[in-house]
Amino acid sequence: MSIAIQNVSKHFGDFHALNTINLEIESGELVALLGPSGCGKTTLLRIIAGLETADTGNIFFSGEDTTDKHVRDRNVGFVFQHYALFRHMTVFENVAFGLRVKPRGERPTEAQIKTKVHDLLKLVQLDWLADRYPSQLSGGQRQRIALARALAVEPKVLLLDEPFGALDAKVRKELRRWLRRLHDELHVTSIFVTHDQEEALEVADRVVLMNRGAVEQVGTPQTVWDHPASPFVYGFLGDVNLFHGRAHEGQMLLGGHLDGVSIASPEHASAQDTQALAYVRPHDLDVQPYRSNLSGVVATLVRAIVVGPLARLELMPEQTGPTGGHDPLIEAHMGADQFRQLALKEGDRVSVQPRKARVFLQPEPS
Repeated sequence: MSIAIQNVSKHFGDFHALNTINLEIESGELVALLGPSGCGKTTLLRIIAGLETADTGNIFFSGEDTTDKHVRDRNVGFVFQHYALFRHMTVFENVAFGLRVKPRGERPTEAQIKTKVHDLLKLVQLDWLADRYPSQLSGGQRQRIALARALAVEPKVLLLDEPFGALDAKVRKELRRWLRRLHDELHVTSIFVTHDQEEALEVADRVVLMNRGAVEQVGTPQTVWDHPASPFVYGFLGDVNLFHGRAHEGQMLLGGHLDGVSIASPEHASAQDTQALAYVRPHDLDVQPYRSNLSGVVATLVRAIVVGPLARLELMPEQTGPTGGHDPLIEAHMGADQFRQLALKEGDRVSVQPRKARVFLQPEPS
């Protein structure tokens, strides 16, 4: 089942939740709607489901306009953050519920229901819990039962709204790997909402980055990570350092002439002394003990956090604000062995040089 979202907009009073959204989702694809709270991702999911009505625009399922179809006629399965299992029903009865409430002409026999439910419980690897109640399950088990219940009615589309948001980090990681394997087996067209970048990048075939009711970028996890389309995308996907400066003919000078740190930005070869922002990932910073003959942003090592194979360094640049042009604190990552070899101590001066950066031009103030 493919899904086409065309020119969808939605207001809540004066709040513009969605602004002319256009999106194509291929049959059998697993797509993540990713963005901060209030960006419109859950509203878009609810409009696809039929739980919410768009002010303008259309939703197509495999070419058929479903914009005005009732939610019960869309053959959509839901999984929500808080499970929504019936507490007075056993696991078996929860999964069977959607089959039992079908219209009489479509309802399977009791034998068929029993076989189907047991098959689904095996699929989610919880067939041994069929007679238990939700209160006797862990959070991760409850969420897998919720997924089995959604799949019981053989939905053409599976919609998941922050499905692992209420779980602790270790269980979340296990469940998202499990969801990916399950999807590869079933190939149900699936859309899931999350604000967790790692979750979206690990699980989805494609990621839809949303911000303030608009789509900022759509692409594979590798594409959106390697080639962010906007400052928002770069800043939202993982840790990042922000440097201010000026771009001129394919080079960006960080901070001002005092630092003398230049970054190649060939994509802006035509820029003429233009305000610019450079985004640099912590692992793309080279940190060396300070020497006067080294080029780089001069900073002081404020704190070093060494856990396992990684050292995270918090560095305070000597020039900040409008002159130095850096964020108040620079974060750099390196291998723990490399950090030990440098023999740096908190309070030492260092030189920080970006190895790789993404430069965006800024409009000059009028």
